[in-house]
Amino acid sequence: MLRSLDIRDMLIIDRLELQLQPGLNALTGETGAGKSILLDSLGFVLGWRGRAELVREGAEQGEVVAEFDLPPDHPAYAVLDEAGIPRDETLILRRVNSRDGRKTAYVNDRRVSGEVLRQLSDTLVELHGQHDDRGLLNPRGHRQLLDDFGGLEDMVARTRAAWRDLAGARSALHEAEEKVAALRSEEDFLRHAVDELDRLSPEPGEDETLDQRRRMMQGAEKIREDIARAHAAIGADGAEALMRDASRWLEGAAGNAGGALDAALAALGRAMVELAEAEDGVSRALDALDFDPMELERVEERLFAIRALARKHDVRPDDLAEAADALRTRLQALDSSSGDIRALRHAVGEAEALYEEVADDLGAARAEAAEALDRAMAGELTPLKMERAVFTTEIVEAEAGPDGRDAVTFTVATNPGAPAGPLNRIASGGELSRFLLALKVCLTAEAEGLTMIFDEIDRGVGGATADAVGRRLEQLAEGAQVLVVTHSPQVAARAAFHARVDKTVEDDTTLSRVTALNDGERIDEIARMLSGDRVTDEARAAARALLEG
Repeated sequence: MLRSLDIRDMLIIDRLELQLQPGLNALTGETGAGKSILLDSLGFVLGWRGRAELVREGAEQGEVVAEFDLPPDHPAYAVLDEAGIPRDETLILRRVNSRDGRKTAYVNDRRVSGEVLRQLSDTLVELHGQHDDRGLLNPRGHRQLLDDFGGLEDMVARTRAAWRDLAGARSALHEAEEKVAALRSEEDFLRHAVDELDRLSPEPGEDETLDQRRRMMQGAEKIREDIARAHAAIGADGAEALMRDASRWLEGAAGNAGGALDAALAALGRAMVELAEAEDGVSRALDALDFDPMELERVEERLFAIRALARKHDVRPDDLAEAADALRTRLQALDSSSGDIRALRHAVGEAEALYEEVADDLGAARAEAAEALDRAMAGELTPLKMERAVFTTEIVEAEAGPDGRDAVTFTVATNPGAPAGPLNRIASGGELSRFLLALKVCLTAEAEGLTMIFDEIDRGVGGATADAVGRRLEQLAEGAQVLVVTHSPQVAARAAFHARVDKTVEDDTTLSRVTALNDGERIDEIARMLSGDRVTDEARAAARALLEG
């Protein structure tokens, strides 16, 4: 419940404190007195979009504070929990608008974003006027309103999940088909390339090995003669023979040398071992230089083939094996694509079947909710003097989407036999007010702890019809809180709390004031509403009759 509204330096309000009560609260006053400014200020503190320039002329900043009483199970607590704001049975919203346009918001003295205010406002206040801007007259919002009325949130969530799954399955199939189409377009190339690479079967490092072998064979004739001379010089007929002779001679003399030749013999033995290893290496080098002249041709042919394929596939020769694996993978994907496509098409079929099932269930539930809403509206229209009017929730099949396949439109026929049509095209001003009041009552029947504000909902009606509207608002306010801005004396007379908005001029400054009315002042205000500026005794008597009725 909205307990109080404190406004400072907003438009033509310098300081205003409004204390509200449970039940039906009425705000009355002359046109232009500032009633709409109160609602603009309330909308400002609730984070709603509104006027750009709100700060009173001459003030540095404007400020609005709204205080709400929350029952223990109020949905606003969920918003507070998500925002990390401690729970309290009193909720205080404060928002400041500086002269330069900066806006700062606080919830229980915790600074918050405008989005948090708007989330809280959805749980705290419902504003409605004859020129409704919150969805009742816009057919695009009728499906959501019907879903809210029928409590279909879970079914809508399942339908949206099924639609997401279906969209994902279709996307996966489309992507796979595009990839297969791309692979099909290069199938001949893939098969030829893989076959060519498989036949050559290049290995990492083979390019360098072949290049070295080629260079060696190309230079073999030039170096072989020198290597052969070296081999002869250190072989059995060269240094090796001389070292054997020297070793034999030294060993023969060592017995009489008293150990003087031992070191020399040991060194000579080591030298002979090293010489043997050198001779073996040179011998192997000579063997390597002995090659078939055709081998050079074969080496060059393979080396050039590897390098040609590397250029063809724009990779290094050592990366040809990896490139072959990549091409082979693409070819395998193409060869196995028919099975993959079948699996993906099956997945799409299953997703479509699930979506059809949940969308059908949602459509059936909407049809039931529509019948219930139509019955509820019939019950609401009768006490509003519109017992002959017919409200119908029309549901027609629409293009499938995340919210199902139903298009919902609220239509009315004001008289039997008259054609039905959209609310804002068929109903007159007074009829529209009552239709919207009835619809608002039906749609918010389950909204606990919500303060409902009606801005001139009674415009265009008078007499017995206005009295019917007032009595319905009074019933709606039982156990709840309703704030009505009204020019109708019949509606104002039903209020449990009545305040008057006046505009005054002080020191050449126009200001708006709000006064809570006592019993005598209520009689005078309702009499003014009945008779105009000149309040007569007859008007006062009529006002008393309304208040006592």
